[in-house]
Amino acid sequence: MIKKYVIYQSALYLYGIVLIKCYNKIFLFLLAMIIVPQANYPQDSTTIKKHLNYLGSDLFEGRGTGTIGGELSAKYLALCSNNYELLPMGYENTFYQYIPMHGIKPKDDSKIIIINNTKDTLQIKKDFQFYHVGGRMFAPNSISLVFVGYGIAAPEFNYDDYENVNVAGKIVLFFEGEPSSNNPEYFNGIYPSNYSFAGTKQKIALSKGAVGTIQIPTYSCQLDSDWEKLNQEFFFEDISLAYLPTPLLSILLNPKSGELIFNSSKFSFNSVMEMFQDNKMKSFELESKLLLEPKYDRRDFVAPNVVGYLQGTDNKLNDEFIVISAHYDHLGVGLAIESDSVYNGVFDNAIGVSALLELAKLFSENNSSLKRSIIFLFVTGEEKGLLGSSYFVDHPPIPKEKIVANINIDGLAVIDDFNSVVGIGSEFSSLKKILVETAKKNKLNVDEIPSEFDSYESFFHSDQLSFALAGIPSILISDGIDYVNYNREAAVMKWMDYIKDKYHSPFDDLSQKINYKAVKKHIKILYDFILETANSENQIEWNNSSPYQRDKK
Repeated sequence: MIKKYVIYQSALYLYGIVLIKCYNKIFLFLLAMIIVPQANYPQDSTTIKKHLNYLGSDLFEGRGTGTIGGELSAKYLALCSNNYELLPMGYENTFYQYIPMHGIKPKDDSKIIIINNTKDTLQIKKDFQFYHVGGRMFAPNSISLVFVGYGIAAPEFNYDDYENVNVAGKIVLFFEGEPSSNNPEYFNGIYPSNYSFAGTKQKIALSKGAVGTIQIPTYSCQLDSDWEKLNQEFFFEDISLAYLPTPLLSILLNPKSGELIFNSSKFSFNSVMEMFQDNKMKSFELESKLLLEPKYDRRDFVAPNVVGYLQGTDNKLNDEFIVISAHYDHLGVGLAIESDSVYNGVFDNAIGVSALLELAKLFSENNSSLKRSIIFLFVTGEEKGLLGSSYFVDHPPIPKEKIVANINIDGLAVIDDFNSVVGIGSEFSSLKKILVETAKKNKLNVDEIPSEFDSYESFFHSDQLSFALAGIPSILISDGIDYVNYNREAAVMKWMDYIKDKYHSPFDDLSQKINYKAVKKHIKILYDFILETANSENQIEWNNSSPYQRDKK
């Protein structure tokens, strides 16, 4: 393992030389602005704006994982961490935790041939996209297809889409979602269960012997514009952790192309859509077969997490660590929209990283107030499937049992001054009690996730999930929608407009209006919450009803 890391380090060193030669002006600019003695000043928006204007600018090219922009971002964060006198926790006493990754990018002339009574050609972008390119990209022979309803096998609910079909060596086709239910004891009732997630379905298919999956996004792709949005999302390079098994070949099929794949089969696409609407799925073999004709670029590379810490002062508690995390990666350079191809990710998550840098500065100036130790973790690869945080919990720089909590930052209050906060994941652990106490001290309410948003899935969509799956209590603290200057309806519309028009697009950029009073208030809440957590005399633990529990070993 050490030898491998030496190779990675050497490669990065050479890569850095090339970067310095090609981007000398950029580095001189960064160094001139960063390596300056910092005065001890209270939290204000000046440094937050500075960080945000760097990280959210086109200079960093959207901070894509494994790109020059991502590398520049990591160097900036390491320089700031050193400037704030954090102690390094990375490789060979640096701030970098290098992560071996594998990337694959399909080309525009990739296609799939459907073979039944005739031959029909599916074109990438127009008819399909790769969810995961997988290891089996080339197959000289056609592959049989089986429709498996929702693609779920859930013995606890006595439900199995695979019960009467043999899928070994075949590609399975399924619909997005899961059986509808109003019973909370059956597929979690009106809320989505873990079985609704594409990743879960892909694992089930793999366990049944399938060589690939095709998902039809029946819920999320009802308009032409929805498919265009999916094209933007899945245009980017498919990246995975190099030390894990290659993901299963997984394809997204445009519902408009569904008829072609069901031609000559026992049930037509329209018949299957009726089954879907009636909640009465049937599994069956399709007459169609697939011939894959992909073209792609592959690469192996390393991308870093950036990690430093402050040592706690209490002899009893300073051997326990709280991880404060924020992902610094975004999507990078993608499909151009209105002539703009840089997906800056200002709200997702340059502003969260700027907040974490500000918190590092504040705690560094007041280190004596901390009983437990604090790790400041800037993770990469979140947009690619929580890769950086998954690697961190798989390869922690300290024994994992010493990490007692994670507080994740993904986004920040930007719309307006607020009267409430939401603790995403707080219901699972004793962190909720600390949040309630912190909110009370700041004269704020603690609200539930607004009903207009997907409350159940929110916890699964950022790096707090990696820590929870590793048995570490985790939380993401968001502003509520009880705003000072907007009523509830207007607040919801503000967020909906962002999700519809700017989220994961080139328009999540520095042109957006930011309420820095709200930003400062959010950071103060985070500071107070972290301080309360770091100094709590009580053990931070999961609730008994939590689906996550620390390993008892």
